[in-house]
Amino acid sequence: MIDKLMKRFALSEEGAKGLVRAIAACTAADLALMFPVGLLYLLVSDFLTGSQTSGNYVVYALGIAAALALIWLSEFWKYNATYFSTYCESGACRIRLAEKLRQLPLSFFGKKDLADLTNTIMGDVQVTEQMFSHYVPQFYGSILSTCLVAVSLLCYDWQMALAVLWVLPVALLLVGLSKKTQNYFSRRQNDALIAVAEGVQECLESIRDLKSCKAEQKYLDGLGKKIDTLEVRHIKSELGVAMFVVPAQMLLKLGIASVALVGSMRLISGELSLVTFFLFLLVVSRIYEPMNFSLKNLAAMNSLQINIDRMNEINETPSQGGETAFSPKGYDIAFENVGFAYNSGETVLKDVSFTAKQGEVTALIGPSGGGKSTAAKLAARFWDIDRGRITVGGVDVSRVEPEKLLDAYSIVFQDVTLFNNTVMENIRIGRKDATDAEVIRAAKDAMCDAFIAKLPQGYQTMVGENGSTLSGGERQRVSIARALLKGAPIILLDEATASLDAENETEIQQAISRLVERKTVLIIAHRMRTVENADKIIVLSGGTVAETGTPAELMKRNGAFARMVKLQTESQNWTL
Repeated sequence: MIDKLMKRFALSEEGAKGLVRAIAACTAADLALMFPVGLLYLLVSDFLTGSQTSGNYVVYALGIAAALALIWLSEFWKYNATYFSTYCESGACRIRLAEKLRQLPLSFFGKKDLADLTNTIMGDVQVTEQMFSHYVPQFYGSILSTCLVAVSLLCYDWQMALAVLWVLPVALLLVGLSKKTQNYFSRRQNDALIAVAEGVQECLESIRDLKSCKAEQKYLDGLGKKIDTLEVRHIKSELGVAMFVVPAQMLLKLGIASVALVGSMRLISGELSLVTFFLFLLVVSRIYEPMNFSLKNLAAMNSLQINIDRMNEINETPSQGGETAFSPKGYDIAFENVGFAYNSGETVLKDVSFTAKQGEVTALIGPSGGGKSTAAKLAARFWDIDRGRITVGGVDVSRVEPEKLLDAYSIVFQDVTLFNNTVMENIRIGRKDATDAEVIRAAKDAMCDAFIAKLPQGYQTMVGENGSTLSGGERQRVSIARALLKGAPIILLDEATASLDAENETEIQQAISRLVERKTVLIIAHRMRTVENADKIIVLSGGTVAETGTPAELMKRNGAFARMVKLQTESQNWTL
């Protein structure tokens, strides 16, 4: 049963066990509220039969005290079993989803946008948190408690019991049949919510471009329409629920009428005693209360599956696995007839073969879309290839656990990511146990020391969200310092000097050259000046290796590389 609950509700094992405890607590709390009904029935029975005594009053007083104590204890158990357990599980669920995302290949993120994933981790988990604290345990608890009471009533007087109970399955069936309709409205509402989240995020990220083009008002008008659509979806979703729940709740009221009608007829005919009739009137006033609330719960639970499916999509996506042992014989990176496509029918690399040797700088160049960045990321196993083999020191990277493999890589991406922390800590991300002196040394090697010295608090200056207080070149140099600090045997530089001026670019190249000894350096660049001192150049064009050799060799061939050098030289001489 635990395994089924884990699958059905995207819960951990402890969360599933907590749900079982919560259902038991809700069942006990509902049954405890029936205790005063029995006590009142006995009291009225004594009055009608004239058998009340002073001793009975003491028993009833003790019974009232016991009922209050029982209700308090059951509610206390219910509160702890539902709210506290659920909040612990929701926290664990967010961590579990984040941990799963960490293990997924980047191909998964290529199919998802940030707003969608954020909505799953925050929004969907929040919805399930509310469901499991307010709805799911209470629903199943009310069903169990009602079934137990129903069995007792059927044993006591089956005719009156049927008069009480017949409305319950009909009402549940009515709300249950609305699941398909509610799912339709919920999906439309969720799509509208994601559209708004994407629109707000895009607006904040592109506000500079919108203002520069005087397009902010037009964009905000479009965003306003998305918000209006979301409001309409919310209203329609609520109406979709109400048109099933309200009639079902009204149907429950017929149970009171049926008990009064059947009880009166049987009382007049002498088939039913006045005390029994009174008992069922008491029962019917109480038994519908949990179910009345549960009908709302069921309506809310009908749409819960959409949120659970979104979380299960992440949980069930195959992770990139591999062996934790990684003992390569050197750090040569070899591509052997590699083929890769992000999407079926869209080939990015086809039959690519080359070797980036340890102790050398290998440059990947070529036109945009030729596969340079893709090749570098495949070398670090950000994606798994479709054909061929990539090895590091003779070890197939597809067989190595990704995090273990990345211990051997220092990477500087074209798009730099900095955190809202100090300069010191942003560089220290490269190696968390690095001393301040080691961080400063890496910063000097990456030519960061000069601009850091001008900052208000030096290395302790906060850089803002994604390094907003730094220039593009400064941010890139911090990223390079981070990679140098890691000191990994393989260095991947994806347009690492793109935001640097000519003077700083030369200094960075000199710093990198000091680190090449016994290391594998793979550089991706568009500017020929960046790779003029490389040991080997690989020209990728159209997803294939067009040329390979040293810069001097390729210039003599007068092929693609020589043509690119000529075009860039001519563009540098161009003036207004």
